[in-house]
Amino acid sequence: MKNQTDVHEFFLLGLTNDRRQQHILFILFLLLYTSCLLGNGAILVAVLADPRLHTPMYFFLCNLSCLDLCFSTVTVPKMLTGFLMEHQSISFIACLTQLHFFHFLGSSEALLLGVMAYDRYVAICNPLRYTVIMGKWVCIMLAVAPWTTGFFHALMHTVVTSRLWFCGPNLVQHFICDIKPLLKLSCSSTALNVTLLNIFASCIALSSFLLTLLSYLYIIAFLFFKVQTWQSRWKAFSTCASHLTVVALLYIPVLSNYMLASAGNASDREMIITLLYSIVTPVLNPLIYTLRNQEVKSALRKFLTKKFLPGRT
Repeated sequence: MKNQTDVHEFFLLGLTNDRRQQHILFILFLLLYTSCLLGNGAILVAVLADPRLHTPMYFFLCNLSCLDLCFSTVTVPKMLTGFLMEHQSISFIACLTQLHFFHFLGSSEALLLGVMAYDRYVAICNPLRYTVIMGKWVCIMLAVAPWTTGFFHALMHTVVTSRLWFCGPNLVQHFICDIKPLLKLSCSSTALNVTLLNIFASCIALSSFLLTLLSYLYIIAFLFFKVQTWQSRWKAFSTCASHLTVVALLYIPVLSNYMLASAGNASDREMIITLLYSIVTPVLNPLIYTLRNQEVKSALRKFLTKKFLPGRT
């Protein structure tokens, strides 16, 4: 079947048509994006610069920071330009490219959080065998798997979306090219697209969620039955607090957007939910990890002191 697309560009309607609100939102999201770049960049610098942080947990944290940096970059710069222009157009190819990377990076991050939960399970429940189980190549494979799965998951959606027939309506009720608002504009059947979206989005979200849930059930059982003192239990579980917070910030809005809401509906509520996990969460993730992690803060202080105050090292 050849591509029947008559539409060669779309217009993103964005969050609001009010020019005054657009200027305020431009400043707000520019600050959020800058914070995302600085926060996640700081984590990458701290982990790469300090050999003490060359462990599986921080290796996965670096992957999470890379995903957050890329995830925000896929959405925010285009949205910022939209606040400054009266009409925000995007070509058909660029729209599909944004759609691909949005789902590639989003699904990869969801799967990576499941891997990070497994890492915490091994560290707490098998501390003596941790370095053996989570060896160098095991960590690399566990990190590559989410990126690879996310890429092919997104590629599938990109291909089936590219085969749709867009014959006239080209106003996308969203600030990005996402699947559901595009399905509303199609002049051909979207049954296959909706089925694939429901099945694979559910599989990725639920598989990662179940891996996280099982890991923490084992952790809780281990702490209650194998660890004798409450102090030791709290100390062990506190190492998981940051990860649990990040999991909640991503899973709750994603499950709400792609599993609970009806496919093809791009309501204001869904745009707000998309804002939460694609822009706000990548800003909060580095804050959550650094504020609760003395090792990362110590590595950052050491790096900044060496960089800007070399005489004091």
